[in-house]
Amino acid sequence: MAEMQNMSGAQGGIPDSASRMFSRSEIMEKSKELAELIRGSEEVQIFKQAEQQIQSHQRIQSLISQMKKKQKEIVAFESMRNKEMVSRIEKEIDELQAQIDAIPLVTEYQQSQADLNYLLQFVMSAIQDTVSEKINVESGTEAPPSRCD
Repeated sequence: MAEMQNMSGAQGGIPDSASRMFSRSEIMEKSKELAELIRGSEEVQIFKQAEQQIQSHQRIQSLISQMKKKQKEIVAFESMRNKEMVSRIEKEIDELQAQIDAIPLVTEYQQSQADLNYLLQFVMSAIQDTVSEKINVESGTEAPPSRCD
């Protein structure tokens, strides 16, 4: 009921805040509130849990450590212009990566990353669409034609 009192009848149900200007600090405060909502989302919680499991998984950490060592070796051999060794080490890195990718926990972690990225992209798109829609409607401009005849 209180929400209904904050609505403007002249605006057809648009909240009063839609017609008021906000300062940068107010916008930043709202963005922090949104960030807290996202931080508490299921996607973030699942991602954090998967990340912790990856960090504490000895086999995964060992394989990552080996890959980092091989990457340093590549840099050294590239500086010596030893293409044969670089090629051999790149194959070893690919094999290590395949071993990492074969661990189900890694697949779960990658999926949780993708889910979180989707949520963030969804929020960004919603903000962008809402702002764009309000600018076009409130400024009285028409959307550009969909094609030129």
